Amino acid sequence: MSETKLALNYFAKYFKKYWKGILVVIVLSLISTLSQVIGPLFLGNAVRDLTNAVTKIGQGKLDLHYFYTALGYMAASYALGIIAMFIAWMVMSKFNADATNDMRESLFSKFQRMLIRYFDTHQDGKLLSLFNSDLDNIFNAMNNAMFEVISQSALFIGSIIVMFMVNAKMALFTVATTPFILIISIVIMKKARIYLDSQQDKIGDLNGYVNEQINGQKVIITNGLQKESVQNFKHYNNDVRSAMFKGQFYSGMLFPLLQGLSLLNLAIVIAGGAWLIVSGQVSRAVGLGLIVAFVEYSQTYFQPLTQLTSIYSMIQLALTGGKRLANVERQDEEDTVPNGKVLKGIKDGVKLENVHFSYVPGKEILHGVSIDVDKGKSVAVVGPTGSGKTTIMNLVNRFYDVNKGKITFDGIDIRDITLESLRNNVGIVLQDSVLFTGSIEDNIKYGKPDASRAEVVAAAKEANIHDFIEDLPDGYDTQVSEENSVFSTGQKQLISIARTILTNPEFLILDEATSNVDTVTEAKIQKAMDAVIAGRTSFVIAHRLKTILNSDKIVVLKDGNVIEEGSHDELLKKHGFYYSLYTNQMAFE
Repeated sequence: MSETKLALNYFAKYFKKYWKGILVVIVLSLISTLSQVIGPLFLGNAVRDLTNAVTKIGQGKLDLHYFYTALGYMAASYALGIIAMFIAWMVMSKFNADATNDMRESLFSKFQRMLIRYFDTHQDGKLLSLFNSDLDNIFNAMNNAMFEVISQSALFIGSIIVMFMVNAKMALFTVATTPFILIISIVIMKKARIYLDSQQDKIGDLNGYVNEQINGQKVIITNGLQKESVQNFKHYNNDVRSAMFKGQFYSGMLFPLLQGLSLLNLAIVIAGGAWLIVSGQVSRAVGLGLIVAFVEYSQTYFQPLTQLTSIYSMIQLALTGGKRLANVERQDEEDTVPNGKVLKGIKDGVKLENVHFSYVPGKEILHGVSIDVDKGKSVAVVGPTGSGKTTIMNLVNRFYDVNKGKITFDGIDIRDITLESLRNNVGIVLQDSVLFTGSIEDNIKYGKPDASRAEVVAAAKEANIHDFIEDLPDGYDTQVSEENSVFSTGQKQLISIARTILTNPEFLILDEATSNVDTVTEAKIQKAMDAVIAGRTSFVIAHRLKTILNSDKIVVLKDGNVIEEGSHDELLKKHGFYYSLYTNQMAFE
C-alpha cells in the first residue's frame, strides 16, 4: 500500500462517522462555488447592458434597468456564497476537532495495548512527537486545508464547465497555460514531498534528543558537558532547519510561479477577446462583456490552483502525520488470550523450563534457563550485570515471550493464561520507582483504585513509609508528581512497595529494589521487603547480596546460564562463583 493511500485510509477511518457533517460542507461548498462561478457571468451581463444603454443615449433615453438587475443578481450571488461558506466553516471546524480528538484518544489507547518491545526500541521524544507534532499538523490541515480542497476543487471544475458553456473559444484561451502548470506542479511537488517527510523524521529525532538531554540534565551538568550538549543539539536542529527549508522552499515555489502564470493567462484572455471583436466573430458590446467576464473567470480558474499549492506543505505534513500514525496503529498488540485460562491464585508454584530468549535475533540472552519457585517460597536471582536477571522478570510478566521453552504457573503455560489474570496475580517492584501526578493516597492505591483509606494506611505502615507521610502538612492528601516530589529515591521505593502490598499479588517480583539507595534507607526497604515477601511466592532479583541472605533458594546466573543454586550457606560451602561474588562484595561494605 502506498504511503499516501495509507494516510488517506487512516483519515477515512476517523472521518466516516462524521459523514453527515462532511455532506453538509460539500453541499454548502457547491453553493458557494456556484455563486462564485455565476458571479462573473452577471458582471459580464452588467457590462453588456451598460454598454448597450450608453450607445442608446443619442436616441434620447438611458435605460439602466437591465444593468441594475444584473448587478443585483451578482450581489445576491456573492452574498449567498459568503453565507454558505461561513456555515460550512463552522460545521467543518466542529467535526474536525471531534475527529482529531478521536485520533488522539485512539493513539493513547493504542499505546496501552502495544508490546513493551515497541517502547524499548523507540525514544520517548519520538513517541511524543506523534501527539504534539503529527496530530497538530493533521488538525491544522483539516481545519484549514480541507475546506479549501473541497471548495477550490468544486470552483475549479465548476468554472471550467461554465466557461465552456458561455464561450468555448474564450474558455480555451483561459485554460491555455494548463499543460505548463501541470508539468511544473508535478515536478515541484515530488521534490517537496521528499523534504516534508524528512522534516517530520528530523523533528522526531530532535524531540528524542531534547527529551534525553532533559532527563539526563544532572549528569550533563555534573560532568561539565553543557557545551557538548548544545553542539549536539545544533546538529539535530540544523538537520530540522535544512529539511524544513527545502520542504518549504519547494512547496512555496509553486505559489509565485502560478501567480506569474495567472498574469500571463490574463494577457492571453484579453488578447483573445480583442481578436474575437476585431475579427467580427462577436459584437463590440458582447465582446466587451466576454472580456470582462473571462478576466474574472481567469482569476477564478487560477484561484483554486494558487490556493491549493499555497497549502500544499500543510496537506503533505498532514499526510506524513497520517502515515506515521497509521503505522503505529498497525503495530502488534499484546496477546490478551481472551479465551485462555483464568489464573486464580497459585497452588503449586512457578517454573521456568529450558527458557531461551533473545531481544535481537541471533543474540541470545538466556540459554536454557530452568528455575523452580515453590508456593510460598522466595527465590533470589543473582549474578553480574548483563547475566539476564531483569530479562527473567520481563518474561515472567509477559512483557516479552520466550523464544523456546516455557514459563508455567501451576503447570499452565503463561501463554495460555488470560493476560489480565496473569498480571493481577503478579506484582512487581521495579528498580526505578515511578510516581504519578496526584495525591500520595492516589499513588499508593494506583493498582487498586477502590481501596479504602484504612487499606492505604495499612499498606504504608507495612512498607515503613506511614510516619513520613503523616508528618507532611497534608498527609496522604499531599500532591506529588514524578517531576515535583517530596520523596527521596528510597522513599519513592517504599511508596512502590506499599502500592504492591495493597494489590496483594500471589507472585511477587522485586527487581533490584535497593540498588539506588543508601544503607540506612536500604535497611528500611529490606524490612518492608521482608514483610511483603513473608509467605508469598516471590522472585528477588538482587545486586546487593546481603539483602537476599534469608531467601529459601538462590539462583546464580552468569552469561544467561544457571551455574549454581542453593541456599546462602550451601553456596558459600561450594567456594564457587557465588562465593567469589559474596566475599568480594562484603570486602567493600
